[in-house]
Amino acid sequence: MKKIIWAMAGIGVCLLAFRFGSFIPAYAQDAEWQKVDETLGRKPAVSDDVRRYGFPRSDLSVTLDGVAIKPALALGGWVAFKPAHGDAMVMGDLVLLETEINPVMAKMIASGLEITAVHNHLLRASPATFYMHVAGHGDPVKLASAIHDALAESKTPLTVTAPANPPPAVDLDTAKLDQIIGVKGQANGGVYQFNVKRRDPITEDGMLLTPVAAMGVAIAINFQPTGAGKAAITGDFVLTSDEVNPVILALRTHGIEVTALHSHMLDEQPRLFFMHFWANDDAIKLANGLRAALDKTASTKS
Repeated sequence: MKKIIWAMAGIGVCLLAFRFGSFIPAYAQDAEWQKVDETLGRKPAVSDDVRRYGFPRSDLSVTLDGVAIKPALALGGWVAFKPAHGDAMVMGDLVLLETEINPVMAKMIASGLEITAVHNHLLRASPATFYMHVAGHGDPVKLASAIHDALAESKTPLTVTAPANPPPAVDLDTAKLDQIIGVKGQANGGVYQFNVKRRDPITEDGMLLTPVAAMGVAIAINFQPTGAGKAAITGDFVLTSDEVNPVILALRTHGIEVTALHSHMLDEQPRLFFMHFWANDDAIKLANGLRAALDKTASTKS
């Protein structure tokens, strides 16, 4: 009898909470995020409170030094939404051709989104690709609509189609790569990817940017097999100013080309610089070079 009374009391509390609005925000939020999914035409990868939507340039055939670049290596555009200040903040990195930059930028500006960087990540790629970093704050559905409409000015695929074939296996000694880099990598679209966290917290507009990989502030290292134990590598180091030149020296000493150095954001703390790189050589040799560079940073290691 006591159990029945307590159960009925619990139901009463739930009904009162619903009546006075305790449950309404959760349901409204779920419906709102579903509208974001529908607007962007894809499901996100969810990490804690961050929803990250991928916009890979699978429509492009890009080569660099004879290597056919897979989207997961260097052509993976994305936007990430995180609840902030009662609405949502959005950050992203969009992959564009040169002719697409101004039309996409014009749409972004007209919708009130901020452009925080436009630059290259690679050198000698054909066709050349550029990367537009964007940011915004407000109603997530309106932000999603603005991003969709801007991307519609490019040839970025806005519908998701299942790949015709499964991704190829990563023909590399991934256990050895994990050991050298110091964190566990994961296969994605035929590319072996690492995200290495920094030890210091990173904030933007007063918000802690976590999880760092989802928000684009982890050191990203990608290996694409090119045969006979070799791999093409690219990605970006996330650095404070005092780390920039030690990392350049470490990379160059190990035969890894530095292809870009720039900012991605405007108001982050601490101030960060992003260094992109490229090489195509023995994968283990390159991993050791990357490890030497990582040792110059305040990054984590398992």
